[in-house]
Amino acid sequence: MLDPKMEKQLNQQVAEEMYSSNLYLDMAMHYANVGLDGFAHWLRVQATEERDHALKITDYISQQGSRAVIGALAEPKAKYDSNKVIFEQVLHHEQHISKCIHQLVDLAISLKDHATQAFLQWFVTEQVEEEEQAGKILNLLKIAGEHGPGLISMDRYLASRAAE
Repeated sequence: MLDPKMEKQLNQQVAEEMYSSNLYLDMAMHYANVGLDGFAHWLRVQATEERDHALKITDYISQQGSRAVIGALAEPKAKYDSNKVIFEQVLHHEQHISKCIHQLVDLAISLKDHATQAFLQWFVTEQVEEEEQAGKILNLLKIAGEHGPGLISMDRYLASRAAE
């Protein structure tokens, strides 16, 4: 059984991951509407990954004999001013999620909850990858620009992302 503080915070992380999924799906719909299907594809895959992260946490909570809770989710508050702005938001959001994961690890350490600490290490590693991916896309967008052949090349590149 999880410590009540840990249970509460893990359930909060489920909400964070579900919000992430909705945010990226909302961004994907924006790109689908403007005809950048590669960008839409990349973000749909990202949305699915975030939902899977939430499910991974709910499974862990249940395995520990505690109750996973799926609460109400806030509406995504993204701005679609430019591709650069969108991926700045993606990077910023991933940095926020990394901070949340680190706080969970800190709590597990303080509670001497070794099982949860070990479980969370996967997420620590995953967040390094998530931030790296978002940062790379943002850098490529700065090079490619907002219009023209560079953007079309980026769209094709993002379309090649395989679902995990």
